[in-house]
Amino acid sequence: MMQSYVIDVAGTFAGAAIRTSSLQGESFRFVAVDPRVRALDQSEFPSLDAVRHTVARVLRTSRPPAAVTPPAEPVPAPQARTARVRKKRQPYPSAA
Repeated sequence: MMQSYVIDVAGTFAGAAIRTSSLQGESFRFVAVDPRVRALDQSEFPSLDAVRHTVARVLRTSRPPAAVTPPAEPVPAPQARTARVRKKRQPYPSAA
């Protein structure tokens, strides 16, 4: 039966470590959730402490995700074009 462990660093949920066993022995496969540790997704580690240490190191040295900032001014919605009606010109009154 597989067993999983939550990996969080300073309150940030980074992913889960899943205990696996094979002919070579026991290992832990990391499943990443946080985009900053996506490069470690599906990596195998010899111990749970190795998973926690590596994830913490990557999170410490990575940049925080870019914040989405609203535009400085609201962008006006495009105006619907209306057909122009050309007015017939009136002749100028003659100076008599």
